Amino acid sequence: MNVKFRRYSHTPGFTEDFNLVRNFLVRINANEITPHDFPWGRWEWAFSLPYLDEQSISRIGIWEDSGKIVGLATYEDKLGSAYFSLDKEYAILKQEMLSYAATELSVDGKLRALIPDIDVEFQLVASKNGFRPSESREYNSVYDIELDSINYDLPDGYTVSNLASGYDIRKYGRVLWKGFNHEGEPPESEQEIRERMKSLIGGPHANLELKIAAISPQGDYVSYCGMWYERGTENALVEPVATDPAYRLKGLGKAAVLEGIRQCGILGAKRAYVGSCQQFYYNIGFRPLPPSTWWVRK
Repeated sequence: MNVKFRRYSHTPGFTEDFNLVRNFLVRINANEITPHDFPWGRWEWAFSLPYLDEQSISRIGIWEDSGKIVGLATYEDKLGSAYFSLDKEYAILKQEMLSYAATELSVDGKLRALIPDIDVEFQLVASKNGFRPSESREYNSVYDIELDSINYDLPDGYTVSNLASGYDIRKYGRVLWKGFNHEGEPPESEQEIRERMKSLIGGPHANLELKIAAISPQGDYVSYCGMWYERGTENALVEPVATDPAYRLKGLGKAAVLEGIRQCGILGAKRAYVGSCQQFYYNIGFRPLPPSTWWVRK
């Protein structure tokens, strides 16, 4: 091994470094999701949202072996929380990655680090470095895709459609605004909506054929499911899912999610993952995976 460390570039946006990290995350998750919580779709989504602390991105740590990325220590939207992605052949880097995160990704010396419950080696490293597990966890669930078994019903007059053939930016913004339980009405201007939602309609690898809306008889978007999938790999990611509260309990969220999964299955996906343990997902066929725990050092 000839592993060298470097920092992520200072330049925000979809840069060369962004794509190098994305390709690394695609590679290590191509055939199975490795025991971490940062697949490539989550990376692209994080870099698209306006909440990202762009001033700190050079603190993201990258480990390379002969120019190939093999490890990543990052935050999602702001410093204080650390996520780790690692090529399974480079487990020796866990100590170095955690030490780096404790120094560079912390806030006022405080850091929480997400460690998979099945990764005993990483837990021991964290414990020896003064971290302790908290009660806070992140959960993942998986859906095993069998196209013939994907079925859903829609209320009379409702349809599901992808956004590839065109979409109404205001209707799109409204279903996400309402679906995530924001109060009042969403921003009205197209510029405001695009700024808030650019991750799903403007990311460089967003596939609008995999962005699914359930549509009411009046033509409103009332439920939405975004899917992320890279052709030639086996795993798809569900992110995000939202249903207008006025239209819940009608099977519309289920229809949007299953249609998104079906489209990914047609393209070659064998599994779909979602970062959730909600009963909603279990009821439509997902099963739980071992969680990850936030370890804390003050």
